[in-house]
Amino acid sequence: MLDIAAICLVVTALLAYVNHRVLRWPATIGVMAIALLISLTIVGLHALGVDHGLKAYESSLLQSLDFSEVLMQGMLSFLLFAGALHVDLGTLKRYRGQIALLAVVATCASTVLVGFAMWVLLPMLGLPVPLMDCLLFGALISPTDPISVMGILKSIGAPKSLELVIAGESLFNDGVGVVLFTLLLGVAASGTIPTVGEAGWLLAQEAGGGLLFGAVLGWATYALLKSIDQYQVEVLLTLAAVMGGYALATHLHVSGPLAMVVAGLIVGNSGRARAMSDTTRRYTDMFWELLDEILNAVLFVLIGMEVVVIDWSPSLVAAIVTAIGVTLVARLLTVGLPVGALSGLFRLPAGSWRVLTWGGLRGGISVALAFSLARGDGRDTVLGLTYGVVVFSVLVQGLTVGRVARTVCEGRA
Repeated sequence: MLDIAAICLVVTALLAYVNHRVLRWPATIGVMAIALLISLTIVGLHALGVDHGLKAYESSLLQSLDFSEVLMQGMLSFLLFAGALHVDLGTLKRYRGQIALLAVVATCASTVLVGFAMWVLLPMLGLPVPLMDCLLFGALISPTDPISVMGILKSIGAPKSLELVIAGESLFNDGVGVVLFTLLLGVAASGTIPTVGEAGWLLAQEAGGGLLFGAVLGWATYALLKSIDQYQVEVLLTLAAVMGGYALATHLHVSGPLAMVVAGLIVGNSGRARAMSDTTRRYTDMFWELLDEILNAVLFVLIGMEVVVIDWSPSLVAAIVTAIGVTLVARLLTVGLPVGALSGLFRLPAGSWRVLTWGGLRGGISVALAFSLARGDGRDTVLGLTYGVVVFSVLVQGLTVGRVARTVCEGRA
């Protein structure tokens, strides 16, 4: 495991260096693009019979590294906590209704729309997939990842309200998506469809329990931080809260992702304002920002490399193109349309629906959930669809969303 971690870190550092010197794209997009290009080159050389075992080596490396386990049980807790740490809770409360609609209602609606649409369309492409697998695809592809989008919005001076809604939606819809995926996975395993009451109870236990546990964890961490003034210990306490809290949430069968978001909001607001000295605040911010950047870079390099384990075929490529269209339409119908039609309710600048629609990037959590599915034909198709949609959203949407956002800013000016 140490060798694998060393290889991943060295490759990520080298690709980050190349991106900074040559491409100068947003870090996560750049390292993923380079990793994908290298992997595609290796696949091409393998097809020509001149790769000298590079494809076999990369495949064995990735197979020895359980992507789903690494992200879901390793990186995700840190990424969500770090993301929530700098969200202004006071402003978030003013938009809590809008964020709840987007994170809960829109995610559930997108899951259903994408699932049923793919169930109808895939047989036409020669890839029939059971309805449950299609719904699982809908659940795992609906959560969004704002990593690159947030940096772009900040650089062009986008309205703070738009930044907040995008960040808040993404932080919470990750947890909602995982809960929906887990619920559907349980239905698929048992073969029985739960009643509305049973489904509601499971949802309340996972999501509600995660929110409650996160609040307890956050306030407990805040109390400990307030009782001392030594930045080394305080940074260590935040790290322990994330690692220990996520592990405990898993054992309690409540949503770890939602717990990390709530704990991060409490520590990042009450903790940073009333329980930390200026020195502690500075070191805590530096630690979590650096950790966030490193983990995101490693994650997107791994996503770029995963192309070698996909079983490509003409039918799968056609299905990916279809899935890209379906997910974009679903995003438009469940997020863009309500934001545009209910502008008075959402209180966002005119044209924000375009940024929210096109800026709904998919990331590592979608790929990790796809890898967690049981092996089989349905899993291989879902994995390929997920990978294709994620790559398109990061490389195409991620590199062009700045232009869309600028039209909103210019219209506001």
